[in-house]
Amino acid sequence: MDLLNTLVDKGLRRELPTREEALAVLATSDDELLDVVAAAGKVRRQWFGRRVKLNYLVNLKSGLCPEDCSYCSQRLGSKAEILKYTWLKPEEASQAAAAGVAGGAKRVCLVASGRGPTDRDVDRVGKTIAAIKEQNEGVEVCACLGLLADGQAEKLRDAGADAYNHNLNTSEATYGAITKTHTYADRVDTVQKAHAAGLSACSGLIAGMGESDEDLVDVVYSLRELDSDSVPVNFLIPFEGTPLAKEWNLTPQRCLRILAMVRFVCPDVEVRIAGGREVHLRSMQPLALNIANSIFLGDYLTSEGQAGQADLDMIADAGFEVEGAGTTTLPAHRSDAAKAATGGGCGSHGGGASVCGSAAGSADSGAEAGCGSACGGCAGHAEATPVPAQAEAGEVRSDLVAVRRRGAGTDVAPNA
Repeated sequence: MDLLNTLVDKGLRRELPTREEALAVLATSDDELLDVVAAAGKVRRQWFGRRVKLNYLVNLKSGLCPEDCSYCSQRLGSKAEILKYTWLKPEEASQAAAAGVAGGAKRVCLVASGRGPTDRDVDRVGKTIAAIKEQNEGVEVCACLGLLADGQAEKLRDAGADAYNHNLNTSEATYGAITKTHTYADRVDTVQKAHAAGLSACSGLIAGMGESDEDLVDVVYSLRELDSDSVPVNFLIPFEGTPLAKEWNLTPQRCLRILAMVRFVCPDVEVRIAGGREVHLRSMQPLALNIANSIFLGDYLTSEGQAGQADLDMIADAGFEVEGAGTTTLPAHRSDAAKAATGGGCGSHGGGASVCGSAAGSADSGAEAGCGSACGGCAGHAEATPVPAQAEAGEVRSDLVAVRRRGAGTDVAPNA
């Protein structure tokens, strides 16, 4: 297939595909799907081998968000029956992080719901970062706290943060239909602030909100232009009690095409399968590892994920290996350039670091994280439950969404 040969050649040279080529990937047929995955896999292996990076989410503050992001279970007015609690203490967050690190996670993603942090919040998170790094030598820490004010990214960097996550989520043209309380430009500004401060920028998208192929290509091209080190790809899981509760638009095949398009446009960055992989990819998750080189381990912010051991078994059975703490995630040309630009101060580019996660990612379904404005996608994650290939139009699939009742913020051990 000439299209795929062209895309592989461009990916190996880090050359940007045309928009028409990116759109053509999304338009391929099911008969061509394995060829698409194989082609994207060649690009993935060129820059990341067969390594899979594990990330672990800690929800520092859950629910009670003043933002109105339509996809998010923590949004203003959400009726989703999620956990709600204010800031975890540094020692509580460190204990939660240790569970993920023990399971093989290389990066801990600290997420807090809300429009953005106050300076007091930034100081609080700084103490949490210190507590986590003191207890877990070599761990990377990514913060996902929402819109940043001037100087806050620098404070987080000085406190030991390696990366910052803030997802664009969807195209600029359609962003206003998803969120009214802040703008697409606000999100771009925060990603740029993180980059300028020497933090590894993590920014991704949410697929399945009713967007067009053109919207998906637009947002991925914007992420390449922002030069994100990490691109979390979230698949919307519509929580009951949110405006997008009936938006069940994805199939496993559609998800694989989206991941492949992201890999071709962003060949040498960390592509993370984030929120919604268990529900939408289902038995195709191992196949997706041929395209993406990063996942979240265990539970998400407001919903349950696949058991951590099941993730580890899946990686091994598919012929991949967990990326070790001593390995630099990003290819040398990216990590070396980042060190030169920041004086080597960004842990996510040097000695074994890499990208962000949140939720993101970003991390509830939209995010590899599930924080209101912070991550971009709390629509959630659910257990890997056997389900029909696709819901009927307009059908609410509440049976798929297992709300998180364990881990950080509870007295029950996490699923890590």
